[in-house]
Amino acid sequence: MTIQLEGNLEKLRASAPLVHNITNFVVMNFTANALLAVGASPVMAHAVEEVEDMVSIAGALVINIGTLSARWVEAMKLAMWKAAELGKPIILDPVGAGATPYRNRVLTELLETAPPTIIRGNGSEILALAGASIQTKGVDSTADSVDSIGAAQALSARFGSVVSVSGAVDVIVHGSRTGWVSNGVPLMTKVTGMGCSASAIAGAFAAICGDPFEAAVSAAATMGVCGELAYRNAKLPGSFQIAFLDKLAEVSPAHLAELCKIKFE
Repeated sequence: MTIQLEGNLEKLRASAPLVHNITNFVVMNFTANALLAVGASPVMAHAVEEVEDMVSIAGALVINIGTLSARWVEAMKLAMWKAAELGKPIILDPVGAGATPYRNRVLTELLETAPPTIIRGNGSEILALAGASIQTKGVDSTADSVDSIGAAQALSARFGSVVSVSGAVDVIVHGSRTGWVSNGVPLMTKVTGMGCSASAIAGAFAAICGDPFEAAVSAAATMGVCGELAYRNAKLPGSFQIAFLDKLAEVSPAHLAELCKIKFE
């Protein structure tokens, strides 16, 4: 199996898709900067009065449940419903799934509103979303991505979604297809918003790529390669965050071709 990784990056930058994010307070700035750096156009709109109109002009919708409130949940449902009606890609980041009953209930309601095109989370979140009894640690994972493959496959079968599980090795599942992306560095786990940005960048690729599995693999590979490039010059979290944004802007198709480590089953 092959994907057009380098071509997808070029296409993203040529089209600069508008990515509509309903995301959490903690990561808004970093997520918007990550999208801008990679070549997309971010918008962070969560008012119920405008989310349907914003979805109508966006290339993809990213829903991130990191900081919940009732009004935002209402906006998420309206946006997801509109995106499904228009056939726009929906990316769901189930931040902290399994942490509280309220968070789990909201996720159930969102999944009933519209099936996501891509679900992207860490191992614990994917296990919790699939209904496993898992002890979470806030928004941090206590489960390895490889241990979550069964849960990812179950979610993919139930909702028809691509499921992307982040970890030391990112695992992307869709039906009978499984991709393994072995890029990245451990320091990425020490910077808030890396996973949320990965979901947003998956939205950017989904906006320009007709195959959501290919979009999810492209996003995971781009994130991982940029992490490796950033780590060459930045070894601590603060400088690494800045270096990572720089590498998102700087990464070339040639970098991806040379450095990406992807295998398929």
